[in-house]
Amino acid sequence: MSILRPGDEKFHYSDGSHKWIPPDPDYDQEVWDEQVRQHKHGHLRNERPKVRMKRLI
Repeated sequence: MSILRPGDEKFHYSDGSHKWIPPDPDYDQEVWDEQVRQHKHGHLRNERPKVRMKRLI
């Protein structure tokens, strides 16, 4: 699971999935695909483990 940041909504549907179809029919599909790929890469860079490790003393 990733965190949505302000501005991410243009790349996501309401269920959190990614939009692979550009919002404007005149928008270049290849450009949009690259923007979505970069956006998804940003999710991976910012993802943190969901399990916290506790040190036993």
